[in-house]
Amino acid sequence: MPTVVGIYAVWLVCGILTLFGALVCAELASTFPEAGGVYAYLREAFSPAVGFLWGWAMFWIMHSGIVAAIAVVCARYLSFFVELGDLGQRVVAVVIILVLSLINYVGVKHGSILQAAITAGKLLAISIIVVLCFLFGGTAHEVAVEASRTAAPGSYTARDFGLALAAGLFAFGGWHMVTYNAEETKEPRSTIPKALILGTLIVTGCYILLNAVYLYVLPMETVASSDRVAADAADAVFGRGGAAAMSALVVFSTFGALSGIVLAGPRVYFAMARDGLLFKWFGVVHQEYGTPHRAILLQAIWASVLALTGTYRSLFTRVIYTEWIFFGMMALGLILLRKRPEVTRDYEMWGYPWVPIIFVAAAFGIVGNQLLTDPAESLKGLGFVLLGWPVYMLWTRKTQDL
Repeated sequence: MPTVVGIYAVWLVCGILTLFGALVCAELASTFPEAGGVYAYLREAFSPAVGFLWGWAMFWIMHSGIVAAIAVVCARYLSFFVELGDLGQRVVAVVIILVLSLINYVGVKHGSILQAAITAGKLLAISIIVVLCFLFGGTAHEVAVEASRTAAPGSYTARDFGLALAAGLFAFGGWHMVTYNAEETKEPRSTIPKALILGTLIVTGCYILLNAVYLYVLPMETVASSDRVAADAADAVFGRGGAAAMSALVVFSTFGALSGIVLAGPRVYFAMARDGLLFKWFGVVHQEYGTPHRAILLQAIWASVLALTGTYRSLFTRVIYTEWIFFGMMALGLILLRKRPEVTRDYEMWGYPWVPIIFVAAAFGIVGNQLLTDPAESLKGLGFVLLGWPVYMLWTRKTQDL
């Protein structure tokens, strides 16, 4: 986005859409407090086939691709301190994936404690950075203002705004993952709705405040071109030491985010195996640790392959938008489930039916805009997701024959 107002608008709208999605998930989580989250909701509202397509895309690209992508970002910021070439960054990314997978392998308690500690530290660090940059960033702000005077005024179209929303929503990605661990959560019917709503509000506030810092101390052109904007902002205010501190925060932050994502995904594959949609050994629970250890291991292997080869980039960018098809269907599913008298829930979302209707329209609008903007690549990604349909048909036919 070429204007400050446009940038803030994207982050705010992304936060609102994420909150609407979180409200939808909150009600569904209170209705079906079981492992699998979105997979379970799609299965119940539509059919096992739709749930299978979600799990298919999750394992091969969407979730494993997120694991690979964030691990690479973590390694890229780590290279600020240790000289790493492209191959070195990929190898470090694989090590990070394996370490976090091992932590979650030996028990959900270990992973959740690590997640909670990192999140608390991250929020504290973000608060300190925001305050210090506004207190001591006056000189950098003057330089940024001077640079903006000579820059040409920016403009954008509705299609540009839609593409920016798709990119911003990637940064909010993961809001639904807390539902994957419902069976291992204490009082999930009340805990998960609170976590979804509070978490979304906190993350939205953090993103807006941090972008306010970036735009306060850096020229727009620098913000747009930087691949380590957090470090550049700290560098502009505090010098080299500031960039080092910010890079350390990003390493800390991405490591924490990755811990939660690694923990969440295998619960979906476990639920699918329990429903007979994957090999039964995929859903085996470790006798000592009580975790779906084989699903964790397979996710770690495939995500490591994507990170090491770099193939996650082309696959991920083609397919990531398709998850919004499933999110839109999930909200539609909530409306359908409301009409079933036998379905009970402990939590009813605010703003029904308008919130899910708006969310559905936005989700399908994002997908439609992506298809219109880049039809060739988008159709390739959609085709890969739909490839799961004949796989599902063959699988169910085989299991029925048995």
